[in-house]
Amino acid sequence: MEVTIFSREIIKPSSSNLHLLKPHKLSLFDQLTPITYPEVLLFYPITDPNNFNLSETLINFKKSLSETLTLFYPFSGRTKSNLYIADFDAGVPYLEARVNCRMSEYLELKKETESLNKFVPFHPFCKEKDEVTNPQISIQVNVFSCGGIALGTSVCHKKSDGATLSHFLSTWAAIFADSRNKIIPPDHSKPATLFPPLKYLPQNALSLMDQLWFKKSNYVTRRFSFDAKAIDTLVALARSDKVPSPSRNEAVSCFIWKHAMSASWAISGSPRTSIAAHAVNMRPRMKSRSLENCTGNLFWWAAVATNPAAETETGLRELVSLTKEIMNEFDEEYLETMVGEDGFEPVSEFVNQLEAMLSLESEKPDIFAFTNWKCFFNEIDFGWGKPVWVSAHGKVGAEFRNLIVLVDKQGSKEIEAFLTLEEQQMAVLESDSKFLAFASPVINNSRL
Repeated sequence: MEVTIFSREIIKPSSSNLHLLKPHKLSLFDQLTPITYPEVLLFYPITDPNNFNLSETLINFKKSLSETLTLFYPFSGRTKSNLYIADFDAGVPYLEARVNCRMSEYLELKKETESLNKFVPFHPFCKEKDEVTNPQISIQVNVFSCGGIALGTSVCHKKSDGATLSHFLSTWAAIFADSRNKIIPPDHSKPATLFPPLKYLPQNALSLMDQLWFKKSNYVTRRFSFDAKAIDTLVALARSDKVPSPSRNEAVSCFIWKHAMSASWAISGSPRTSIAAHAVNMRPRMKSRSLENCTGNLFWWAAVATNPAAETETGLRELVSLTKEIMNEFDEEYLETMVGEDGFEPVSEFVNQLEAMLSLESEKPDIFAFTNWKCFFNEIDFGWGKPVWVSAHGKVGAEFRNLIVLVDKQGSKEIEAFLTLEEQQMAVLESDSKFLAFASPVINNSRL
């Protein structure tokens, strides 16, 4: 499969008055999030080619994106000194590409994971260093030979979490489809008001965030599918007196954690501390603050640690119970302690606790980061219906961290897990019969 770029340009906001706006302040949680690019891919087959005009579609993509950037003007700027975003007329890189196969063929051939990076402008999850030149978002529109479109988005994590990107793409789709009644105006200012940035972040906090996100190694990304039957069985196995009704996410994420840590122990030869860091969306947990339409990084990490004293693996029920206990602490009362000028204190406490865990042993603990997309991107409709497939990334950069992205598969009760692990760990996991009894590997097809 070949993906050939045939157009590159910079799309700027439709408004010419953005230079009158003050620089956009980052929030504390934006400051703590590094400059790196996750990717999201939305695949749209064109089922009615007789009513589809590619030239008009590409023109409308750019026009509607320009209008969207006026509403989401920080997305068109550049980060300055890890304190604010300015230069709102800097614009967004926009690429158009041709794919020399039909979308149906690509989807039928199991959507080779490594090929996903061809559909996006930035290599995913690299350790970017130049905040001044890195855009907040970049778009690549990929046109298959059948007319199907894969929309590839590389979004800078400095100013965007999953909910923010979903809001941006939903707004763009509404403007594109002339469904402006569906537009929900974004709130850019509230996050920095509630969680004000620090002029000087303590170096240990920045170093800890760097350790949490990045570690140099050879990483591979594989995809595994959990069907409805497997998920139901895992939920049943995860039940306990402490957690009588575990969620699908709790059961699947802890199952993956259990086997990923076992794979690591098999390589090291002995158990060691293992940390599961879950990205927790603050918006639904701070209902009185009305954060639903706020942009930026409104998530924080819930770190769950297990430290076996012997060579006995911690069971699924115990891991779910540990995770549930930590997640329950992320309630509105706790999150309110992060609001205001003193909000860095609980963040600093988290940093100190994680630093202590990382320094306990001569051999560093494993860290596995989890994020659940749920249905953030499943409903985004540009007028051709919902995407048939919502996809994450292919191979990440050489400096990153073990990451598990869970995506609810479109139109089913299945969950697709994008697992990024160190190569040796992945090799052990892929031969783990107990893991494969529930997780079906999506095998890459060499015909692509």
